Amino acid sequence: MPVLCVNIDHVATLRNARMGIEPEPVTAAAICELAGAHGIIVHLREDRRHIRDRDVHTLRKTLNTRLHLEMAATEEMQKIALEVRPEMACLVPEKRQELTTEGGLNCIGREQELADYVAPLHEAGIRTSLFVDADPAQIEAAAAIGSEFIEIHTGHYSDAKNHVEEKAELNKILRGIELAKEAGLLINLGHGLNYTNILPFARIKGIREYSIGHSIMARAIFSGLDSAVRDMVALVRSFDE
Repeated sequence: MPVLCVNIDHVATLRNARMGIEPEPVTAAAICELAGAHGIIVHLREDRRHIRDRDVHTLRKTLNTRLHLEMAATEEMQKIALEVRPEMACLVPEKRQELTTEGGLNCIGREQELADYVAPLHEAGIRTSLFVDADPAQIEAAAAIGSEFIEIHTGHYSDAKNHVEEKAELNKILRGIELAKEAGLLINLGHGLNYTNILPFARIKGIREYSIGHSIMARAIFSGLDSAVRDMVALVRSFDE
């Protein structure tokens, strides 16, 4: 059965808007766990615009589920991951001026570089994932790197302007899932998924987990975080394995 991992970056964004101490991302993580989340995701960016080093270290000490660390493939982030030892490290592209991650990691032509990068993580017992677009060439390159997982970027699907565009992007993702399974990769999905556009994946086999943050936090403003997480957990648990 697929599981839900909740990204709590936006809690930190709100905290940092006033450069204060609330809302507390660590408290949000605990609420998400109690509501049934299988893991907590944070993206430690170079500029620390939301999640901070202190958040990552505190979560490592307090989580009862799994810590997933999204990070750029830099020497600094590798050092932090080896120190913190998250259950999973997901390599993502990163631009300083982007509002959110704009697309998948480019793996083509970087197979040996990225294989060398993830090797110390594997040696430390950290599972790795590569955040990639549903592009056959990118998936093939990802398989050559030796990461256990890929997370297929669902942002283009989620941002589709009409039904025709949405259907085309969905079909790309479905083809990507099949290619990844054939390559022996484990598959996660994430970016822009919400309580409605996640439904077409209900009967798709092979998806291990869904990475969702923004839509859960948006609903939480009106219904509360516990309720928002429970609603999404119930949806995901209703899907086929």
